[in-house]
Amino acid sequence: MVEKTLFDAIGRRIRRGGVAVRYWDGDVREYGPDRPYFTLTLRAPSVVRAMLRDVMLGFGEAYMDGRVEIDGPLDAVGRLVTENQAVFDGLALPRLAPRLRRNTRDRQRRQIQHHYDLGNSFYALWLDASLTYSCAYFRDPDDSLETAQQQKVDYLLRKLQLREGQRVLDIGSGWGTLLITAAKNHGVHGLGVTLSQEQLRQSQEAAKQAGVDDQITFELCNYRDLPRRGEKFDRVISVGMFEHVGRGNHASYHDAVASMLTDGGVSVLHTISSEVAEATDAWTDKYIFPGGYIPSTREVVDALPRHDLRLVDYENLRIHYAMTLQEWRRRFQAHHDQVTAMFDERFYRMWDLWLASSIAAFRYG
Repeated sequence: MVEKTLFDAIGRRIRRGGVAVRYWDGDVREYGPDRPYFTLTLRAPSVVRAMLRDVMLGFGEAYMDGRVEIDGPLDAVGRLVTENQAVFDGLALPRLAPRLRRNTRDRQRRQIQHHYDLGNSFYALWLDASLTYSCAYFRDPDDSLETAQQQKVDYLLRKLQLREGQRVLDIGSGWGTLLITAAKNHGVHGLGVTLSQEQLRQSQEAAKQAGVDDQITFELCNYRDLPRRGEKFDRVISVGMFEHVGRGNHASYHDAVASMLTDGGVSVLHTISSEVAEATDAWTDKYIFPGGYIPSTREVVDALPRHDLRLVDYENLRIHYAMTLQEWRRRFQAHHDQVTAMFDERFYRMWDLWLASSIAAFRYG
């Protein structure tokens, strides 16, 4: 069968690690110089055809639908792909370069709500109690997720060099923990903006409970609409939002920050970045983060002087994110029944795949 012949030829090109493949006819073959990291079961020739059209989309949808099974650590799939990147980059048929999409305000709102408005009860199952949904900071590998997330918030606030009475803007304020902590511990005033109704509701309630709702406010607002209000801020921070700006749209973010930051002000940008600029894979764009884009470090740094911004500090927390994702996935898996009751098994497999592949990307990529 041609599909089996094609996949066998691809498997024989693997030069690091190893994988066992169980084909739809029961035949099992091993590929790679090392012991298999996992066993990949292909239930139908159509899986191979789908992967040849688009390797990430084809594999992802087949796994979600149960047409592909993994016997072994799911994050080992990402490890094998990373260690043999050239093999898998050449697997899909040539495609046209992705078209840059202009992230209109309405499109950006829908993209954010697709991911973040799944419900606070869903995220509460596997995030820490503060609902901090970004890379934690582990001073010790044995730190709990709660401790590591609090350490991350404190660490970012120290980088902002806050002083009492300053005005702080949090772009993409999530569930409000960072800005609330800044108000409580540093006596600042400020504004947090989000495009998620669920996050807004939780943030406003949390600010009231913390007794700082007279110091800070949260709004459902696109950051691009803020400059026209003429407000100025001593400090601007964004955590985990820059990835949603979209490819080719970063100038709008830098322009907004530069226009709202007071002279001598400080801005902190906490974002995922990549070593090289490349398009978001089709599976992630369709199912997880529509419209998202992971910028290269060069793209971010090179743009700053054009917007009268200067780089004074840079730090890579890659392994911290791998550890964060590992704990998120452990908690997510512990709530399998609750997640499938909220959604279904296909949704569970989709999110488990995303968490596992993200672990591999940060640990091995």
